[in-house]
Amino acid sequence: PSHYFANPSEILKVWNGGMSFHGGLLGVIIAIAIFSRLRKIPFLMISDYVALAVPIGLFFGRIANFINAELWGRASDVWWAVQFPVAGGGYTEPRHPSQVYEALTEGLLVFVILQFFLFKTSLFQQHGKIAGIFLVGYGVSRIFCEFFREPDTFLGFISHTGTIGITQGMILSVPMILVGIFLILRKQKIDA
Repeated sequence: PSHYFANPSEILKVWNGGMSFHGGLLGVIIAIAIFSRLRKIPFLMISDYVALAVPIGLFFGRIANFINAELWGRASDVWWAVQFPVAGGGYTEPRHPSQVYEALTEGLLVFVILQFFLFKTSLFQQHGKIAGIFLVGYGVSRIFCEFFREPDTFLGFISHTGTIGITQGMILSVPMILVGIFLILRKQKIDA
C-alpha cells in the first residue's frame, strides 16, 4: 500500500499485475452507480443484469489463470494435483488446481444457480435479488476455494491456526455474503 500511496497512478496499470476480484467488484459497483444515475435506471436492476453475466467471465478468467500457471493452489498429494512450471524451466511440487476449482464453483456453479432462480422463480422481478444470490454464491465459493489456493505471496495468511489459515480472500468475501443476504431477504413490492 505504501508504494501506491506514493505513486497513485500505478493503481490504474492493471497490465503490471492484474486486478483482484474484490477490487474489480468495487469498480463495477461505482460504474453501475454512475450509469444508473445518468440513465435513470434503478441501480439494483442493472446489478441483477450484470450479476447474470459475471460468472461467465469468472469461468473463463480462472481457466486462463490455469493455462497461464497463475494463482496456484496449495501443495498437495491428490492424484489430480498439477506441477506448474516456474521461471527458469523448473517445476514446483504438485499443487491443487485451485483455478479449476474456482472456475467450476465461482463460474459454472454460480451461473447454474442464477439461471435456476432466473427461470424458475419470480425473483428477477424484485430488483437486487439476483445480485444478492450472486454475492452469496461467489462469496461462499471463494471462501471454499481459498482452502485450496495458495495465498498471495505479498499477503500470506492473515491468521494461521494449525492446518487452517485465514486469507485476505476469505475476509473480503464475508461482507459480500452479508450484503447478498441483505439483498435477498429485504422486503420489496413486486413490480407488475
